[in-house]
Amino acid sequence: MKKIYASIVMLMFVFLTNAQSQFWTVTDYKGAFPVTDYTPQTDWTYGWSNFDPENTNYPATQTTVNTDITTNTNWSGVILLENKIYVKNGATLTIQPGTIIRGDYGTQGTLTITKGCKLIAEGTQQLPIVFTSNNSVGNRSEGDWGGVILLGKALNNQPAGVVNIEGIVPSSDTEHGGTDDMDNSGSLKYVRIEFAGIPLAPNKEINGITFGSVGSGTQVDYIQVSYSGDDSFEWFGGTVNCKHLISYSSTDDDFDTDFGYRGNLQFGLAIRNENLSDAAGDSNCFESDNDAQGSASLPQTAAVFSNFTIVGAKGDGNVTLPIGEKFEKAFRIRRNSAESVFNTLVVGWEKGLSLEGTSVEDNVLGDTLVFDHNVLCEIPTNCLTTTPGFLSTYFSNHNNDSLTTINQINWVNIFVPSGVAPDCRLNSTSVVATGADFTNLKFGDLFNGVSETNKTSFKVYPNPTNGVITIISEKQTLDFTIYNSLGQMVLKNNTDLSNLEGGIYIIKTNGHSERLILKK
Repeated sequence: MKKIYASIVMLMFVFLTNAQSQFWTVTDYKGAFPVTDYTPQTDWTYGWSNFDPENTNYPATQTTVNTDITTNTNWSGVILLENKIYVKNGATLTIQPGTIIRGDYGTQGTLTITKGCKLIAEGTQQLPIVFTSNNSVGNRSEGDWGGVILLGKALNNQPAGVVNIEGIVPSSDTEHGGTDDMDNSGSLKYVRIEFAGIPLAPNKEINGITFGSVGSGTQVDYIQVSYSGDDSFEWFGGTVNCKHLISYSSTDDDFDTDFGYRGNLQFGLAIRNENLSDAAGDSNCFESDNDAQGSASLPQTAAVFSNFTIVGAKGDGNVTLPIGEKFEKAFRIRRNSAESVFNTLVVGWEKGLSLEGTSVEDNVLGDTLVFDHNVLCEIPTNCLTTTPGFLSTYFSNHNNDSLTTINQINWVNIFVPSGVAPDCRLNSTSVVATGADFTNLKFGDLFNGVSETNKTSFKVYPNPTNGVITIISEKQTLDFTIYNSLGQMVLKNNTDLSNLEGGIYIIKTNGHSERLILKK
């Protein structure tokens, strides 16, 4: 019986340690798109995205949905979504390719997938699934309907572990959170969400798509959010991984992370509209908090982004915005967040990277927050931080670049008028066609520069822990070292952490590391 148990543990261990590495696609190029070969297929936005939804003629509705879904249900055709609809009672909602869902303004049409339920919305490149406004051409705008909300059972860092999602009246149907980081809320692929973000009350807007404690068992790939009345994408806790995301003409933030979100995200495009913004200073591309108080609550917000292409409201510089304009920062990392960004191209923002508060600086020093191999192109203020000189030194020492020009990046045709599809690929002479890097440990074991034959793999259990841990390894003896968030060695070959303070720790051995959360 003992041998059987050990085998099961090892199978689980192999799955868990390989999952992160299998997610990442190693590229030579920085940004979200490769060098063009003049065939549409090298542009992953081709065929399913839409950069002119204001003038798209959608067919009339065929079916109206205005009551909650409590049994397994299929949608197809053209649907009018009325009221705040909840998928509940363990049900699965399956949406067929090519389905169009038109959200109603008067009843604040909103779709919420509650904990334990699933949304299977798998469109195709030729037949995407579209959530859009029920208004006619010429009468559509941001906030015409609610949006899509997925709620799961993964960990967040709120005191009770279970919390109500923001922007909607609290009830048992709006709760998210639990202990299952591998929770599955379904699969979304080739989906567009347009004109969402209705304000249910003053300053209580819903995002284009909201993830509340959604687990890594959920599949998210090829999603476009356009003209959202609030954020395009927001994650509250959870571990869901996402690829191929488009945020177009958002009002508030493009990518917002909070409450201990720890997913991986690769290949993203954000294009801002100079005519759409939130309150002064609040419209950012990336915004990240550990929580509203900036506490040390665990798990810590530590999402990892790579290969994003970001075009701010200034575009190629021809858009002149006044000093103090509402479009603030490409990266606003604050309130003890440890979000990391790699291999990303940014242009058209007034300010680049902003690390706010000493707790965020401590995360940088402890290497839990990494900003590496990014290009901030022709941005007046590239570095902002609480401590003068701190960030500029870090920026230059971590392979980041603020000197490359638009002409040197040499996009095919990225600066186009609103409503025109951009071509964000690189020309062959682009200086960022090479230079991406995936050697940081945040990308997992496949990219840490140690040969597979020489690696020593292990798994830590339980994680999070209250003190004593068990290390599972294929080796009978294992030399390991434990470091705190400042990069200081605190223990060696000792599994009893009872005398340490609560926080984030890194356990390292030859060719492998694990992030450990110690709760006190």
